[in-house]
This record gives sequence, structure tokens and C-alpha cells, in this order.
Amino acid sequence: MKLLGLLRHAKSDWDDLGLRDFDRGLNDRGRKGATLMGDHIRTHGIRWERVVASPAVRVKRTLEAARLDEGAVWQDNAYLASSATLLDVLAKVEDDPFSVLLAGHNPGLQELIFELVPPEAENALFDEAAEKLPTATYAVLELDIDDWAAIAPGRGRLVHLARPRDLDPELGPEVMG
Repeated sequence: MKLLGLLRHAKSDWDDLGLRDFDRGLNDRGRKGATLMGDHIRTHGIRWERVVASPAVRVKRTLEAARLDEGAVWQDNAYLASSATLLDVLAKVEDDPFSVLLAGHNPGLQELIFELVPPEAENALFDEAAEKLPTATYAVLELDIDDWAAIAPGRGRLVHLARPRDLDPELGPEVMG
């Protein structure tokens, strides 16, 4: 068995419309959400042996605010990656750690959950993730594999899901007035 954590980047900053998508950082709400999720991840009890992440600025800033960036492996092909590309990234993780935290973007992360969890393993957490995977969401999957090279569709079970709004209602959906 292996453990896979997924962390979607926190709310990005759209104030400077001249920035390339890759270069956008986080807004205030995003920094708050990333810090909160980092605290949750550390207290959740899993020691992530490897952090693999998209090199986009908003992902880097999310990991920095969450205090999870030390030793992160930045994978260029994880930027806005499809679930198929993310599976390939994970299959090539070096040194075969027990646990890997993958930080990146939607829709790839949400699609990865859909790929890894077979219909017979769908549960209430899966239903929540299927409905929406908001920014700064953290998910944990148990994978029925012995090494990362064996990662494949249908080999996972979603065992934990936390969204910023679950930890602080003020970080829930913004209501337009």
C-alpha cells in the first residue's frame, strides 16, 4: 500500500491581468486558506516523505504558506496537467517513498481521483470530491500498489477530504451581493 495526498493550489490573485497564468500568486484569501490547510495537513498525522508539485507560482506560494515546500520536487509537466500526465509523474517518483503529496491544479487533480477510485470504492468523500474540488482542498488516497511504477486507474480509495471551508466557514464560497 502507498499513500497519495493531493493538494490543490489556494485562491490565486487576479489583480494583475498582465501576468501570465503561470506567474499568478495568491490573494489574501488564498494565503489564509493555504496556511490553514498546512496546519491541518501537519496535524492530520501523515508524514509526507515526498512532495511533488507544479512549478506554477500559485502552487509554490501555496506550499510556502502551508510550510510544505521544503524539499519539494518541481515537475514542469505537472503544470495544468491531465490525470494521465499526473499518473505518469507519480509512476516516475524516485526512491519509492511510502507517501507522496502531489500539489497542483484542477481539473487534473479531480480527474485523478475519478481515475484512481473504482466504482465499488466510491464513498461519501468521493461524492463530495466529485461535486467540487475547491482551491486549497486536501485529499488522501490509499493506493493498492507496492511501488509507484504500478500506479494505475482503479487502484485507490479516498480516505480523507478537507476543504478550507470545512476548517473555517469564512473560507467558504463567496456570496455575491
